[in-house]
This record gives sequence, structure tokens and C-alpha cells, in this order.
Amino acid sequence: MKKIALSLLCTLSLFAELKEIDAQTLLTMQKKGIPVIDIRTPQEWQERGIIKGAHKIMFFTPKGGADVPNFMFKLGHLVTDKEKPFIIYCAHANRTKELGKWLSKTLGFKHVLELKGGIEYGWIDKGFKTLKD
Repeated sequence: MKKIALSLLCTLSLFAELKEIDAQTLLTMQKKGIPVIDIRTPQEWQERGIIKGAHKIMFFTPKGGADVPNFMFKLGHLVTDKEKPFIIYCAHANRTKELGKWLSKTLGFKHVLELKGGIEYGWIDKGFKTLKD
């Protein structure tokens, strides 16, 4: 019985929870080389801009579907180790919550971080600038 409980505990600890970070923490981590990924759509990138240095990798399509193969292909070039941290953000953090939980619980990424409030409430509303194409 102890072995079963220990095994279950070890298995559950393998799944990391999505962690929220603020804009200043994002900047600090980005300076240390942690990848920042903007999962919004191209239209959103043009309308509101992106965080300087962020990688544009759309996950959810404008119609609400998911472009999993393209996202995973591009993510695989940025994040080559599931133990390494990376940061994702969208407009309001709703989509990143869904994606982050899927990446950590289903695919086993250990350190998925999200910008709290997304680019709207967690970045622009806090006075941080974006880059527009």
C-alpha cells in the first residue's frame, strides 16, 4: 500500500501547475534568456503590438480552433527541454490558461509561465510599451 501511495504521489508531482508572473518578472526572466511566446493571432499582433523580443507563435486560430501541429513545431525549436521554463501570453490570459494547462498536464512541460492579465491588463495597462510591425 505504501508503494502505491508513493508511486501516486510521485506521478502527481510530475505535473506542474501553470504559474502567473507579472510584467517586471517577465522582463527579468527574458533578460536571462527565458523565451517569451505570444500565442495571439496575426490580427491581434498588428492591432496591439507585441512585447519586444517575444516569439509570435499562434495557437488558437481566429475562429477558435487550434493549430496544434504548427504551434508544436515552432515551440520545439524554442523549447528543446521540457524541464526548461518559458513564458506564454495572449490578450487577457484566458487562452494561455487553457494552453498552459494542456502543455503542462498533457505534454509534461514542467515550467510553463503566463503573463498575468495578458498583454492588455498585465502589460499595456501597467504602462509597458509594445512593438508594432
